[in-house]
Amino acid sequence: MVKTFNYEFDNRSFKGETSVSLGLYINGQFVEGKKGETFDVTNPSTGEKLTSVCTGTKEDVDIAVKAAQKAFDTTWGLKCPGSQRAAVLHRIANLMEKHIDEFSALETLNTGKPFSWSKKSDLAMALDTFRYYAGWADKISGKVIETTEDKLAYTRHEPIGVVGQIIAWNFPVMLLAWKIGPALACGNCVILKPSEFTPLTALLFAKIVHEAGVPAGVINIINGTGPKVGQAIAEHPGIEKIAFTGSTLTGRKIMEASGKSNLKNVTLELGGKSPNIIMDDADIDQAVEWTVHGVFWNLGQCCCAGTRIFVHEKIYAEFMEKFTARSKKVKVGDPFDPETDLGALVSDIQYNRVMSYIEAGKKDGAKIVLGGDPIQKDGYWLGPTIFTDTKPNMSIVREEIFGPVGVIIKFKDDDDVVHQANDTTYGLAAAVFSKNIDRALKTAHRLNAGTIWVNCYNQLHAQVPFGGYKQSGIGRELGEYALENYTSVKAVHVNFGHTI
Repeated sequence: MVKTFNYEFDNRSFKGETSVSLGLYINGQFVEGKKGETFDVTNPSTGEKLTSVCTGTKEDVDIAVKAAQKAFDTTWGLKCPGSQRAAVLHRIANLMEKHIDEFSALETLNTGKPFSWSKKSDLAMALDTFRYYAGWADKISGKVIETTEDKLAYTRHEPIGVVGQIIAWNFPVMLLAWKIGPALACGNCVILKPSEFTPLTALLFAKIVHEAGVPAGVINIINGTGPKVGQAIAEHPGIEKIAFTGSTLTGRKIMEASGKSNLKNVTLELGGKSPNIIMDDADIDQAVEWTVHGVFWNLGQCCCAGTRIFVHEKIYAEFMEKFTARSKKVKVGDPFDPETDLGALVSDIQYNRVMSYIEAGKKDGAKIVLGGDPIQKDGYWLGPTIFTDTKPNMSIVREEIFGPVGVIIKFKDDDDVVHQANDTTYGLAAAVFSKNIDRALKTAHRLNAGTIWVNCYNQLHAQVPFGGYKQSGIGRELGEYALENYTSVKAVHVNFGHTI
């Protein structure tokens, strides 16, 4: 019998309780893994164990794939009209909204991020995403292509079949929606692995899926580690497509594993070291507010975080004074306190990783003007940290830290800053702050990144594509573009009697 996680919430933001099954969700029911193994899930705010969750194996993945293929062949895929898939996606969104406080509280408990942000950002985006793709489900179509009068040629955009999806721990429920929304809209069946650090909202989602009446086998959620479950998904010959969100290093492993049994269609949303450019004609107060949000939102655990902050030398002193003062006002504390801006880092592993980069920055000669010291309390706590006097070859300048650490870099002119901004192996996002829209757009067009924000930062919408250049990924999430990840194009030639 699968155990459940029961928890009561009683705080200033949310009063209620949650009950989540801790098994694997396969073929419409919660089951234990075939080997009966579990792993612990921790509350980052306290460092204490929350519960133990069943972990899957290669055998469990195989069972899920067979269930998904059966569902694809009999109840979903081309057997289920787009209008019916749309109705299912709407039901999922409506039920999630009904339980939005429960989802938000569980997300906060499992990730350490503030409840207010879980609700107004992560859950809001997840709901928008499911509803956006519900709107697409009956509008996915091909086209008639003119050839000759003796022939008709047309295309069909068909679902791929069984797809594997592996998501990261920084935005668990939001990334789940980014993956499952377009996959289901196109008619695919899903095997999804949440992060082993943050599986709880995915399991609550499975409960919602069951309540929404999603046919058995259409959505399968398998907890576990990358080596045990992620690799099994990537290598399984019955999975024709894989979508991954996580580090660039792991993305390379996913690509390698995906080519072993069959040549999978692969999309990757990977890391970044995004530049945020503050021109000398920027509205400095506006730039300061957005820069704080860009580098510290979600405690910097954001693939598109604006961690390389380029400031024009003419306004450097004024910007630094205001940016430092504003950063000092960022409140780190109890994630269920409505006044809290930043919670705890997700795990001891991530905490130690971030602290190692801070120590490396100090050793390399960079100057800390704010933060850098751990907060002495239970859990994994660190406040906003700002480095100056950096050099291009420093690890804190070149590598993704994934913590609340920003580096300030002075520049002289537009050509100089574009060169420095593009001098990276990444290309996920970038920002430009300038009152001169011509200058801002010219700069935006010269930057090698998949998303450019002008006079803002970290703005995401379900209808706007998101993805990277270079080693920041392959393909695009969100928008109409994401549908390409989950369809195969078939060309049909119809002869009207013409002979050779």
